[in-house]
Amino acid sequence: MRKHLTKLLAFCLVLAMALPLAACGKKDTPNPNPAPTNSPTVDQPSDTPDPTAEPSQEPVPTADPEDAVRSYWSEDQLTQAWGPGQVVEHLFFHPVIAYPEFAFSSAVPQDRQEGLDDWMVTVDEFNKILQSVYEKGYILVNMCDVWSEYTNENGEQRMQRNTLMLPEGKKPLIMSFDDVNYYDYMLSEGFMSKLIVGEDGDIWAYGVDPFTGEEVVTQDLDATTILDKFVREHPDFSLNGAKGCFSLTGYQGILGYRTQNDIDIAADSPERPAFDAKRQAEIDAVKPVIARLKETGWTFGSHTWGHIRLAAEGEKADARLKRDTLRWQEEVGSLVGPTNILFYPHGGRPDGDHDQGETYGPQFVWLQEQGFRIFASVGISSYSQIKTTISAVICDRLHPDGTTLRSGKAREHYLQFYDPKDIIDLDVRPDLGVTW
Repeated sequence: MRKHLTKLLAFCLVLAMALPLAACGKKDTPNPNPAPTNSPTVDQPSDTPDPTAEPSQEPVPTADPEDAVRSYWSEDQLTQAWGPGQVVEHLFFHPVIAYPEFAFSSAVPQDRQEGLDDWMVTVDEFNKILQSVYEKGYILVNMCDVWSEYTNENGEQRMQRNTLMLPEGKKPLIMSFDDVNYYDYMLSEGFMSKLIVGEDGDIWAYGVDPFTGEEVVTQDLDATTILDKFVREHPDFSLNGAKGCFSLTGYQGILGYRTQNDIDIAADSPERPAFDAKRQAEIDAVKPVIARLKETGWTFGSHTWGHIRLAAEGEKADARLKRDTLRWQEEVGSLVGPTNILFYPHGGRPDGDHDQGETYGPQFVWLQEQGFRIFASVGISSYSQIKTTISAVICDRLHPDGTTLRSGKAREHYLQFYDPKDIIDLDVRPDLGVTW
């Protein structure tokens, strides 16, 4: 008996020593917003012990499912050189519609339905697009690996297109996701509400079912978690663990957390302490989400703080841009870290556009001086142009959404990725017709 007791005490001592070490080694802090106890459990991993299982003799560390993604391709398998003269394709999405039957119903005003139809895809459509680009041989790459800054022979900083080393037969693809802020309108129109870190350490999406009012925690109704899950199931779809790039504003916080400051509340206002306390709680809650996203291959770029149009000219527009950029850096950049990527809102571009060569205005120069080097807009191809008189590159992205899924003219630009006829869900979308 004494012998068994001694072994038990020794085991407890080992376990007590191991727990702090595991906590120190884990980069994520515990989830500050765990799923409510009444949340559906169908998508959640079960923590209930199996009473029939053999008792464990010692704690078994849980493997990070992303490890298999990061290490899938060995260096000796990356034998295909994708050089500066070859196009790196780029697709971008807005948050996907989780509940299209609700979004495209009388519960949502008609003009709002048409807006959602124009700029979004549904969960099912997003799943089909992922499957198609995977089958066509594309592989996700990190946007920051495609271009880099160097010093030329004159001592000037300039941008260059890098040669990517890929597996044979693969084609590089960047994915970016605009407005992953979960704006207020999204919360009432059939979208998920926020990203959270689950008890398993993975990213999950949290929301409320608009039909039942029940809280939902899932990995099947949000673009971020769907892509995470798809890559874990198809690790050959990612180069070195790459996922996508978030294009974030800041006026309603980020990733579903209301982290924005309210400069209209005076510092000495009696409302300020309560506001600051609530904001700090949101900031504390989003930090582990950001950390896990970075850890699992996601990157971040600016979409301006207020989703402002950058093509405007004049002193007022310039002053507005400066205020907006500094506010993004303060409220968003302070959380997600520095970025050299700017995604233009509304497609408006202050960089001189494709055909104007090295002609660009003061807004573009000022933004470049703030550290931005990659300026992404929207177009009909994955066009890019490296500037020669300033350290910057401009590029375009294609946009899978209702406008391109319905268009016969746009269809020819997307056939290399998927056939819109096979993707669009006309049974759930409004009856607005197609031109193919």
